[in-house]
Amino acid sequence: MDIQQLRTFCRVAQRGSVTAAAQELGYTQSAVSRQISALEASIDARLFDRRARGVQLTEHGQCLLPHAESLLERLDAARRDLADLNNLERGGLRVGAFATANAVLVPHALAAFRHVHPNISLSVVEGSTHRQLAWLEAGEVDVAVVSAFPDQRLGDARIDLVRLSDDTMLVAVPRSHRLARRRRLRLRELAEENWIAADSRENDRLLGPVRLRPEYEPVVDFVVREWTAKLGFVAAGLGITLVPSLAARAAPADVALITLHPDERSFRTIYAATAKSRVRSPAADAFLVILRATGTRIRPSSDRRS
Repeated sequence: MDIQQLRTFCRVAQRGSVTAAAQELGYTQSAVSRQISALEASIDARLFDRRARGVQLTEHGQCLLPHAESLLERLDAARRDLADLNNLERGGLRVGAFATANAVLVPHALAAFRHVHPNISLSVVEGSTHRQLAWLEAGEVDVAVVSAFPDQRLGDARIDLVRLSDDTMLVAVPRSHRLARRRRLRLRELAEENWIAADSRENDRLLGPVRLRPEYEPVVDFVVREWTAKLGFVAAGLGITLVPSLAARAAPADVALITLHPDERSFRTIYAATAKSRVRSPAADAFLVILRATGTRIRPSSDRRS
């Protein structure tokens, strides 16, 4: 059955007149009659008895009418829902991010997105870059905020990457440390220090520029996984560490963050990743725009001195 024929049928049934229905629909009377005849032919039954004044539903017409009205109502609802998705009036957005990105970058981007699109449901899952790429592949997240050091490759035929910013590594020392008031350091000045490292292969890369120095191997006194814990150990005076600049705003007041000399500076690049094999939703497209703007706007301070 043709949808337009069903719509015309319902309007004729509601008005009880081919002429009135034609006027309301903007058709000629003969066009409405042809649509009704075609619908009757498709079901092999008469739908209306023609009267001197208008038309009246036959038994077949009475049977068809509630089904046609229900079908058209559901079709109209589907069109409204689809339009709402396109207009970001409904739908959801699932964002994956690594821990440091969830300190400032992602929450600021989500807050800006929610302000503009309050009807979109939001969710966040946290995990390493490796896990997030797997989540993208499985369709478990729509957008993933991932990172890579210069010697790492994220390029993949299955992934689209949008560069957000570079995340510079900073030296975190206790506020009472002899170097806490410095604005810039050389790695050789840290040769005698005790370090705090991560217990995961990926996070331990934050000590990469230290390990690459041929003159010494850093002495690691404590191994803790998350950067928040590492900063807590630094604040307690148990050692020093390198932390990403994304974490600068969330660093405790009793921790000083100092930049390395430009010749020794280390950084990782932050990307927004989406799966090429999946059509991006309007919400994901809109979030990518806001995420990119947020990455450009947020410039964490590298010096936390009072």
